[in-house]
Amino acid sequence: MAKEDNTDLLLFLRPFTPRIQELTLWLRDFVWDLYPESNELIYDNYNAVAFGWSPSHTLGDTFCSIAVPHDKYVHFGFYWGAKIADPKKMLLGNGSQYRYIKVENKEDFPAGYITELIADAYRFSVNKAKNLANVPRGTTIVKSISPVKKRPGMVVGRKSGK
Repeated sequence: MAKEDNTDLLLFLRPFTPRIQELTLWLRDFVWDLYPESNELIYDNYNAVAFGWSPSHTLGDTFCSIAVPHDKYVHFGFYWGAKIADPKKMLLGNGSQYRYIKVENKEDFPAGYITELIADAYRFSVNKAKNLANVPRGTTIVKSISPVKKRPGMVVGRKSGK
């Protein structure tokens, strides 16, 4: 089961503070509990750990995501956030696609509102996705691992986990 498949993610999150690790994993559980049949796509990029959920195994079908750029807060975002309604105008970003909120702690996370936005984003992604018939369901897939990392407390150019 993918929710329990967190070995790689825990390794990628190791350079971050325990507070950010806990918040990130709490947000992850929040999404997994709502969409257990979706696939988690993990990207351990040079400047952030990012992972999102998709009805397929492709990034373009991702409906929501979590990005951990540093130890101050976590981004909870929507890959196609510009295409979903945001009646409370809580989402940040003004590009043609991605929108997010900054999450500093569990207590201030607007779970009810975000659940509504995730539902809209999920419908958009499913309608946009192609050929979902033979796609794996409920899996965790590490899509990329950058060899050089820029993480809290690390010297730029040093590899993560060393």
